[in-house]
Amino acid sequence: QVHLTESGGGLAQAGDSLRLSCAASNSVYAMGWFRQAPGKERELVVAIDYNGDSTYYAHSVKGRFTISRNNAIRTVYLQMNSLKPEDTAVYYCATSFRMAAMTNGEYDYWGQGTQVTVSS
Repeated sequence: QVHLTESGGGLAQAGDSLRLSCAASNSVYAMGWFRQAPGKERELVVAIDYNGDSTYYAHSVKGRFTISRNNAIRTVYLQMNSLKPEDTAVYYCATSFRMAAMTNGEYDYWGQGTQVTVSS
């Protein structure tokens, strides 16, 4: 069992930056950040493989969001720049048993989520 704890969400204005963190209770492999806006399905936003060599970015966040990880402290980060109102959602950290997981269906454990609200 892996426990994931997200932090760093909150309120922001359009154009602002936020950084989310996700701490894992055990060593983890592929990591990803999902988000779910009201009335929408949960979507994979960004992902990173175990070594940090391979990443995935959804088209809607490419160039604005950056995922990174520090395996020594079992933490993954999501730097979100140039935030837009459409980035408003609950953001979930997730991990996979796989070394790399770049699609929605490859994740095994989820955090509780952290709310990000961006006002215009």
